Amino acid sequence: MPGNSPRPNRRTSNKKGPQIGSGGQRRRGLRGKGPTPPAEMRTGHAKKRAAEVKARQQASRQGARRGAKAANELVVGRNPVLEALRAGVPASALYVQQFLESDDRVTDAVKLAVARPDLHLVEAPKPELDRITSGLNHQGLALQVPPYDYAHPDDLLEAAAESGRDPLIVVLDGVTDPRNLGAVVRSTAAFGGHGVVVPERRAAGMTATAWKTSAGTAATTPVARATNLTRALQGYQRAGLIVVGLAADGEAELSDLDALDGPVAIVVGSEGKGLSRLVGETCDLRVRIPMPGGAESLNAGVAAGVALYAAATRRA
Repeated sequence: MPGNSPRPNRRTSNKKGPQIGSGGQRRRGLRGKGPTPPAEMRTGHAKKRAAEVKARQQASRQGARRGAKAANELVVGRNPVLEALRAGVPASALYVQQFLESDDRVTDAVKLAVARPDLHLVEAPKPELDRITSGLNHQGLALQVPPYDYAHPDDLLEAAAESGRDPLIVVLDGVTDPRNLGAVVRSTAAFGGHGVVVPERRAAGMTATAWKTSAGTAATTPVARATNLTRALQGYQRAGLIVVGLAADGEAELSDLDALDGPVAIVVGSEGKGLSRLVGETCDLRVRIPMPGGAESLNAGVAAGVALYAAATRRA
């Protein structure tokens, strides 16, 4: 009888359609997925890979603009600390030993520190000073100098554009003495240069010694750090600068160089080795500074000063 026939089992039925518990997945599967995303957003597409590479390069460039910062530097000893404070070296804290037997240098250092709102005066026990200075003879005083905020080489081009003058940039190749770097920064400021470029490795950085030698001009003359000096010079060449390397065996004399009238990057090598091979090959011109007195070479600070003076004279 029809009333006694068994009811069909829906789970084993051949009837098409969504099964119990499917939640309408089949119906949702029939819906459109919207417009096709652009190629830059599609996984595995060549344009997406290219966009990812470009993003990484931009991030790297931004990191280079910020510059690689070293650890804090400590200036220790009564005379060095006092000289650094008098020179206006940027500092974040002055550590003074507790129960220190004071003299004029300590008194003057504390007065200078108190007069600077950005500098913290910290009294510390002698064991603590011994620890933070790694056992150096601190004489009860230690000045903490924060890492220098390096510019990017392209920032110097932007500074030149803002000034309305042709770029005049000094590039140091293998100069390891921070006093030479400070002297070059000072000369660059004196003769209207737009900044100094140094390599990221195997070169002097803007330490407290370099800052002191610059006589405070490092506050207004940017120092840029280049990951690869040769590529930085090639970038300047693409921007229209003539790259001039100072070399004892240069094919022309500095005084005869017309290129100093326009946009130029002056490259100065180390006193002992001069320009490195790749940097020398990248230069558009290699020039020598005539020295009738018979000296074999000039240190980097003096050589840069002579070249900058020659450029400033032509541009006057």
